[in-house]
Amino acid sequence: MGTWGEVGAEILRTQTPEGAVDFDSIRRRFLRELANYTKHNTIVYEATFVPPSGAEPSDYAISLDPDMGAFMEVVHSLPRHDPLDLILHSTGGVAEHAEAIIDYLRGRFPGLRVIVPVAAMSAASMMSMAADEIIMGAHSQLGPIDPQITIHTQEGPRSAPSAAIIRQFKEAQEDLMRNPGHTAAWLPILRSYSPALLQICKDAEKLSKEIVTKWLKTYMFSELSDAAEKAKRVADFLSSYEDRFRSHSRRIDRDTLRNQGLKVIDLEDDHKLQDLVLSVHHAISHLMDKTPTTKIVENHIGKSWLRQVGMIIPVTQPQPTIPQPNRQE
Repeated sequence: MGTWGEVGAEILRTQTPEGAVDFDSIRRRFLRELANYTKHNTIVYEATFVPPSGAEPSDYAISLDPDMGAFMEVVHSLPRHDPLDLILHSTGGVAEHAEAIIDYLRGRFPGLRVIVPVAAMSAASMMSMAADEIIMGAHSQLGPIDPQITIHTQEGPRSAPSAAIIRQFKEAQEDLMRNPGHTAAWLPILRSYSPALLQICKDAEKLSKEIVTKWLKTYMFSELSDAAEKAKRVADFLSSYEDRFRSHSRRIDRDTLRNQGLKVIDLEDDHKLQDLVLSVHHAISHLMDKTPTTKIVENHIGKSWLRQVGMIIPVTQPQPTIPQPNRQE
C-alpha cells in the first residue's frame, strides 16, 4: 500500500532546486489508475479537518456556492453511461446544500458508490446515504446527522446541536417554574434565543431525517418491500443525539452501519482498490498539509478545482507549488 509516508516521499522527489513541488501529477496518476481499475467515473471531494486561521465555512464546509460550480466543472465531459465513485472526506456542512449536490450527481450518473477514505461526518454522512453502497475501511467512519444550529451570543457565534438547545430550554422552563429566583442565572442564556429558534431546531431535525429517508428509500433500499420503514429507522438512528451519540463528532464504524441494514463493503476486501483509494487520499493530505489548499474537487481525467482561503484555483495541468509552512507545527 502507498502509505502516507511513502506517498509523501514520492511527492518530495519532485522537488526542484528552487523548492517547488509538483503535488498534482502523483495525485492524478493515482486517480487515473483507480478509474481504470474500477471502470467507473471517479470524483474526489475532500476538505481539510483543520481550517487555517481566517477561513470561512465555504472554504472547507459543504456549501452550494462554490461547491456546485466545482462539481459541474468536474462532471463535464465524464461519460453519462458509467456509474460514479465519489471519494468523500469532509467534516460536513449545510444539509440543504448537500441535498442539492447529491440530487445533481444522482441525476447525472446511473449509479453512485461513496468511498470513505477516513471520515465523512454530518452532512457528508447524509450524502453517503444516497449511495447504492458505501465502501469503508476498518479505520473509516461516518457521523451523526443531528443538525447544528449557530446562535449569536455576546461572545460571538456559537454552534450547538439542535437537540441540546431544545433540551436546555426545557430544563430552564422546569427550573424556573420550581425556582423563580434562578431567573438571573438563566437570563444570559435565554437572551440568545431568538423568537423562532426552537422551531428552527425542530424543523432542522425533521429536514435531515426526511432527506436521508428519501435517499435510502430511493436508492440503497429501493428493492426492499419495507424500504420506507427501514429508511426511516436508519434516519432515526443517525439522528439520535440524546439517546445514543451525545456528540456530533461521535464515530460510527462500518459494523454499526451494517447492523442498521446499510450496504457497506470493506475496503480491505479488494487490496488494489484499497491501495489506490488511500494513495489518492494521502496525496491530498500532503497537498493540504504543505499548501493553503482547504478543499479539492477533482475527476479522474485531470480536471481539478482547488479552494484556498477566499480563493478558487482551477487546475488543468500540473502546477509546481512552493510548499508553505505546516499549519499544524
